[in-house]
Amino acid sequence: MEQFLTAESIISLLTLVLMEVVLGIDNVIFVSIVMNRLPAEKRPAARRIWMLTGIAVRIILLLCIGYIVKAVNPLFHIGSHGFSLRDLIMLGGGLFLLIKTTLEIHHKLEGEETTAGQTPNGNKPAVSMLNVVGQIIVIDTVFSFDSIITAVGLAKQIPIMIIAVVIAMIVMFLFAPRISDFIHKHPTLKMLALSFLVMVGAILIVEGWDAQKAHDLHLKNYVYFAMAFSFGVEMLNMRVRKGHSQPVELKEPTLKPDDKQH
Repeated sequence: MEQFLTAESIISLLTLVLMEVVLGIDNVIFVSIVMNRLPAEKRPAARRIWMLTGIAVRIILLLCIGYIVKAVNPLFHIGSHGFSLRDLIMLGGGLFLLIKTTLEIHHKLEGEETTAGQTPNGNKPAVSMLNVVGQIIVIDTVFSFDSIITAVGLAKQIPIMIIAVVIAMIVMFLFAPRISDFIHKHPTLKMLALSFLVMVGAILIVEGWDAQKAHDLHLKNYVYFAMAFSFGVEMLNMRVRKGHSQPVELKEPTLKPDDKQH
């Protein structure tokens, strides 16, 4: 117990918690956007599932840390370029995020109106709890894999990593509803968030193709700076134009009040 109460361990814990929260911003944004397609009464349950699965996936990865460290070793080569398990996960996650985000942008701007809980061309629900949870688990696993590899370099003790992961997930869980409500209240921020996820997807693909090159170029730093700068500009714009304009309403594939009565 005493080894966990040393100054070095406490600093490692706090640093890792902060790092996990920062790296989890893109995860929270994705979850907030996807989860908003569910009826309001189902969102709390979906958030709880997200938190529990997020903690479970990260702890499982930490307990398998010996294999995770080896996951950077090439499994096969195409020409002179080797691909590891981590590379494949990053490539697959990046492609999934690009496709999903592009479809979300389409739904928000050009999607057809959905009535009575039906899709435009069929009788199936526009979105289901299973569909949303499945998407969240897939992208959460990708982000978890990336953050765990980062955690290995910041802390040496597995218990500290597990505690940091649990604390970070609880922090993200507590702030996710506020972030979600704020994003969906302002359409411009929602599109900025989707644009941010497109860039994150592109970075995951670059990392999957050549992790060392992506690290040397500090791509994540540029993306986070661009997002923070755009967010700051939009906040100033919202303050200046407050009360002078009506925001555009983006399309949402959920039931409208009139439809629920039928």
